[in-house]
Amino acid sequence: MKQERIILGIDPGTTMMGYGLIKCTGKDPFMLALGAIELSKFGNHYLKLQRIFERTLHLIDQYHPDEMAIEAPFYGKNVQSMLKLGRAQGVAMAAGLYRSLPIFEYAPLKIKLAITGQGKASKEQVAVMLQRILDIKELPGNLDATDGLAAALCHFYQGGLPEKVSNYKSWKEFIAKNPDRLK
Repeated sequence: MKQERIILGIDPGTTMMGYGLIKCTGKDPFMLALGAIELSKFGNHYLKLQRIFERTLHLIDQYHPDEMAIEAPFYGKNVQSMLKLGRAQGVAMAAGLYRSLPIFEYAPLKIKLAITGQGKASKEQVAVMLQRILDIKELPGNLDATDGLAAALCHFYQGGLPEKVSNYKSWKEFIAKNPDRLK
């Protein structure tokens, strides 16, 4: 794993797309940027998707991230909303793939759990924890931005963790498959 890497986090949406970038040096993450892209001004759904693709490419070209972390759509009751959200996520992922970025997908519950220790935390609780962890002077007015940043930080936290032990039948098997983890 590289000593220094940049992670782009995306909270996809068709009304608002949040994003955040962190630079990781060793065990320390630092916020590079965060923001939200307003999409409600585009009346046509396809124009929104085009804008998501273009802005994601722009962020990649501007910051040169090594990886992308994206929030997975949650399963709600409204099927049409779910389809639109899935399209938004797919277009952002396509932009990352177009620039050959490895993409990592995290469920909203996992992101909240990684940041706050509670899977059912509110957007406000996530934002406040990010402010403390990353020493953010002032939070943005739009919490979709902090949700994108949370996806990036969640991925950073997952980076150094070993695979789940449940994937192995014994410690012996784990060690045999992970000799680089022994010191």
